[in-house]
Amino acid sequence: WTYLWTLWFFIMLFLVYILRVPLKINDNLTTVSMFLNTLTPKFYVALTGTSSLISGLILVSTRYINITLQIDFVIQNGISGFYHCDLGGIHYCVFLFLTECKVWRNPLNLFRGAEYNRYTWVTGREPLTYYDMNLSAQDHQTFFTCDTDHLRPADAIMQKAWRERNPQARISAAHEALELNECATAYILLAEEEATTIVEAEKLFKQALKAGEGCYRRSQQLQHHGAQYEAQHRRDTNVLVYIKRRLAMCARKLGRTREAVKMMRDLMKEFPLLSMFNIHENLLEALLELQAYADVQAVLAKYDDISLPKSATICYTAALLKARAVSDKFSPEAASRRGLSTAEMNAVEAIHRAVEFNPHVPKYLLEMKSLILPPEHILKRGDSEAIAYAFFHLQHWKRVEGALNLLHCTWEGTFRMIPYPLEKGHLFYPYPICTETADRELLPSFHEVSVYPKKELPFFILFTAGLCSFTAMLALLTHQFPELMGVFAKAFLSTLFAPLNFVMEKVESILPSSLWHQLTRI
Repeated sequence: WTYLWTLWFFIMLFLVYILRVPLKINDNLTTVSMFLNTLTPKFYVALTGTSSLISGLILVSTRYINITLQIDFVIQNGISGFYHCDLGGIHYCVFLFLTECKVWRNPLNLFRGAEYNRYTWVTGREPLTYYDMNLSAQDHQTFFTCDTDHLRPADAIMQKAWRERNPQARISAAHEALELNECATAYILLAEEEATTIVEAEKLFKQALKAGEGCYRRSQQLQHHGAQYEAQHRRDTNVLVYIKRRLAMCARKLGRTREAVKMMRDLMKEFPLLSMFNIHENLLEALLELQAYADVQAVLAKYDDISLPKSATICYTAALLKARAVSDKFSPEAASRRGLSTAEMNAVEAIHRAVEFNPHVPKYLLEMKSLILPPEHILKRGDSEAIAYAFFHLQHWKRVEGALNLLHCTWEGTFRMIPYPLEKGHLFYPYPICTETADRELLPSFHEVSVYPKKELPFFILFTAGLCSFTAMLALLTHQFPELMGVFAKAFLSTLFAPLNFVMEKVESILPSSLWHQLTRI
């Protein structure tokens, strides 16, 4: 269409030049120039002021309409309040326009001692922000403490340790607690923060498992004796699930993937109600490593449900499975000639669905943007979630032949399907406007946060503002230096039309005079 419009424009210019005599264009231009010469500088000043006023009214009304649409959307969806709280590892933050953002614990978060600290030793950079670590401290206090901890000396020490900001003080408190008793949470802290390798962390988690199972069995027998015993049993359950999950992750990192898959499946069967840990995302990643795509599809069929919260892992894994069926033979040239088949259409639709959910992921999968270590918490649909997903799943996309090529050819088509401005979504709720603020708190300062959508003013407003500013400047210069500006205007117009005059002279010399005479008469 761009080429067609350009061709049409040049054809119209050519026709206007040919018909300049019958249309008396030269006479009309002379009349207009004489009229403009009679105008005083006051007219230009008045014209500039009027156009500036109109552009200002357009800017204010456009801004008012956008704000009204956003507030109406918030009211219709019942989003209200300005608060921050945490519940089961999910942190709720409400920012501008009362838009709600949920910060979740990263299901695949790394080990601080064995992975994050090693990165710091090598690069001298801190991969975790204070805000991220503070959210982790809140999670630890929620999962690993209860109201009866003061009755047990070791648990009382650990209750203070989880609130401690200094890492060395936390590690010292954990050793102090272990001197008093076999404390499962003390082993957890040492495995997370003191162990410098995954092998050391796994040994400490096995010791934590032994102590945690004993506490879990004792509290299970007493859970119905009162509210305090029930709270203690809930705490012991969280501790046991956390330990088993981290042991499975250790096995996955050490190459024992089948063992890790078995541990995750057993854990999901034993504690099916603890979905807040999102263990199924760990299972999906391990199954993709085994290339057990049928098992991956079975897990997706259970968790890719409209009633459950979505994630980049679920959406992009579903897209990967559908892309796998067609990507090895996909060619954009062939598809443009014959059209997309049903399987290719399903794969493209799955990619569009995934990109609409989180538009930041493709740039990391296509290696258009550099990866960093994922944070301990992520914002769904945000840049932090995109980093966490691509960090672990890029290898799985590379393993499927042609999958990244299909993604490269189709992912940008998603944005043509989403209404603009983003007061409505296509397959999901409208993209939240608070993700940039939360991601800047979660991600380190040396990372350039990906922003969607780009906060750009409409072209019409920019064009009007530029045109009015340019007109005002010309009016001021013409009023101050009328003769000099007249010379400048004549020189500018003659230079501007010189290429056109040169082309038309060449055309007149090439075409036969009789043909040119007939065209002029027509």
